Amino acid sequence: MTYPLVSQLKFTRSEFQRALEGVTDEQARKRFLPLNCISWNVGHLAWQEQRYFVTFAQDKILLPDIQEQFRYGAPASTPSLAEMQSAWQTITRAADEWLNAVTTETLLQIYHHPSGQWSTSYGNLLQRMIYHYWYHTGENMAIRQNLQHTNLPDFVGNIDDEAPYQPH
Repeated sequence: MTYPLVSQLKFTRSEFQRALEGVTDEQARKRFLPLNCISWNVGHLAWQEQRYFVTFAQDKILLPDIQEQFRYGAPASTPSLAEMQSAWQTITRAADEWLNAVTTETLLQIYHHPSGQWSTSYGNLLQRMIYHYWYHTGENMAIRQNLQHTNLPDFVGNIDDEAPYQPH
């Protein structure tokens, strides 16, 4: 059985993707300063998933370009939406290899950053990832409103069926 917090991450990912439905490549590359563009946000979340659940948890780097170009503080760019979606899918599949096996004990384990400057639990990293998705989902919806998109999702999707509360 999938760990409840992992189910919430997977639902959050699906909502992030639902908020991208109907966005063209040209629209995904449009910047409304000071915001990044939608396609950069996809690459940025792929970066964080790779960092936490592939590199930190599995000691792998699948896509070094994502590691450099979409890290926190990286210069703005306007990449192809299709390329970012492909990278995101590759990384989230690899992340799921680890996430699908997590337990309470796994999430309580402490990750110590090699710099020695900080450490945190994998559970905290998982929560941070979920909240980061919601942040950028909202940002992407604001960008879409600026693009004059209409009939946008205006409420969280079917959480009752797709990711209901599970006591643990």
